[in-house]
Formats: sequence, structure tokens, C-alpha cells
Amino acid sequence: MSSRFASNKFTIAECDRCGFQYKLKTLKEIYIRTRKTNLLVCTTCWEPDHPQNLQGMYPVTDAQAVRNPRPPQGVDVVNIFQWGWEPVGFNDKEGLVPNSLKATGEIGTVIVDTINI
Repeated sequence: MSSRFASNKFTIAECDRCGFQYKLKTLKEIYIRTRKTNLLVCTTCWEPDHPQNLQGMYPVTDAQAVRNPRPPQGVDVVNIFQWGWEPVGFNDKEGLVPNSLKATGEIGTVIVDTINI
């Protein structure tokens, strides 16, 4: 039984990117987002489908919370929060969370070169 197509053993074809002639069986097909583009390119022009093109195609779950967590036993103070307001922490309040926040700042000068303006 004969084939409907001739063999590509000696067939010459052009690269769809650079335009140089190569044997047809050496050209590779380009895929974008795992789909064929029907472009045949030489081995120097060929590049694999980039992994960033596949972004969003596969579900990714990255769970952060733990179901039914258990706090450590025998610890008196587990949570100490530092709040950053009024103006910094609770500086003047009594009996609240101890404050270890310290505010720092600097004032500098800007020199403008008026000759080059």
C-alpha cells in the first residue's frame, strides 16, 4: 500500500524564522502554551516553550494555615504584639504590652548645583 505523501528523506525546506534552507526532517516545530504553531524552524532558531507561558494553566495550592492548631503547653506569654501608632507604640499607657519600639530619624541637606541647570 502506498503512502499519500512522498518521503521527506531528501526534501529541502526553509526555516520559518531565518529563511535558510535545511532538510525538512531536521526542522523542529514551535509550541506556544503547549499548542502547535505550524512553524518549522532550524535547530539554531528553535527554543522550547518557556515555562512562564504555562503560568495559570495548572492549579497551584500553597496552604499557609494549619487546621486545628495546638498552642505549646506550659508557656505563660505566647503572643506579644508591637503596635506602631500613637505616635510610636504605647509610650504613655500603663499596664499594656511592653514597648520595645524605638523611633529613629535624620535630617539632611540637599545641595543644588545651579551652574549646570
